Amino acid sequence: MAVDVDSLPSLDLDDLRNESEKELVARGAAYAREYARIENQPTILLKNIAAVVVALRVQHGDMRGQSHEYRQVVAQMYRDAGISADSADRTQKAVRWHIGNLLRKTMTPRELESHNLLPTSPIERLQDSRATNALLVKAATASAALSSAPSKNAAKKGKGTQEVVVPEPAGAVVKATADHLRLATVVNNIINQMDASVIDDHMTDGQRAKLDDELAALQKRIASLRRHTRKPSSKA
Repeated sequence: MAVDVDSLPSLDLDDLRNESEKELVARGAAYAREYARIENQPTILLKNIAAVVVALRVQHGDMRGQSHEYRQVVAQMYRDAGISADSADRTQKAVRWHIGNLLRKTMTPRELESHNLLPTSPIERLQDSRATNALLVKAATASAALSSAPSKNAAKKGKGTQEVVVPEPAGAVVKATADHLRLATVVNNIINQMDASVIDDHMTDGQRAKLDDELAALQKRIASLRRHTRKPSSKA
């Protein structure tokens, strides 16, 4: 059963009503000192669990952690901990991050490739993701501004119907081409952050089918755009 942290015993104001200022300061200092001592322990413990799990993978010759035997051993480890199923699930999800980082720290690029694992660690992908998000926002904002501004203006001259075209400023054209290159970089960065092991190990059949549809549409659109990038320019 999951524990509601708000229901755990803690001090009430009534418990402190008769304490002096000096006593309250001493009590608060003691709590702060104890918190500072243990605040990093959760991360240390998660890293230690990750090291144990990776050691088990090494023993089973299963660096991706996919075999039935390995998974049974890990499941038994969490059962032996005597914690609830919800707590075990949360712990496993938190440990997975550290497993990914440890694997990239201990395995060579060739070993990672042989096990179909990305060469970048979760923490590196997070950093890349943040950089990509910032770039995406910048590119999307710039492209939206350009798309909302007319590229040419039409006007009626006298009684005739002749269209007067005002050329788009050269600066805007340069900016549009730069934005397209930036967007292509963003797309490439996003695709590179996708991990095949997540698809193989953690997605349901329905999720994989949905992702496949999205990737197929993306592939089709990219193929359409590449027909323009690969043909020679018609301009003199």
